[in-house]
Amino acid sequence: MRSLLALIFSASILAASGACAETRVFIIANGSDDQCVAKGDKCGASVARTYCQSRDFAQASSYRRVDPDEITGSVPKSGTNCSHGHCDEYVAITCQR
Repeated sequence: MRSLLALIFSASILAASGACAETRVFIIANGSDDQCVAKGDKCGASVARTYCQSRDFAQASSYRRVDPDEITGSVPKSGTNCSHGHCDEYVAITCQR
């Protein structure tokens, strides 16, 4: 009986996961003109949606500023290649298919 319940549970998990949309989070350097995206304001929705669509995703489900400490991996040090004064600012855009 336990095997049957485990099989049914596993099948339902697989069926549900197949129905979910693919989601991906992109971390990008924040440009000086992207303050709406960084603040998560409504005015950033079109920029975030355009970014997602340029990567073959249908829509942006969220967007916000992230601290460099939240990012795993390598990020530029403060002042490195800093041409627009926002070198330490990054934006996370969550895209869905």
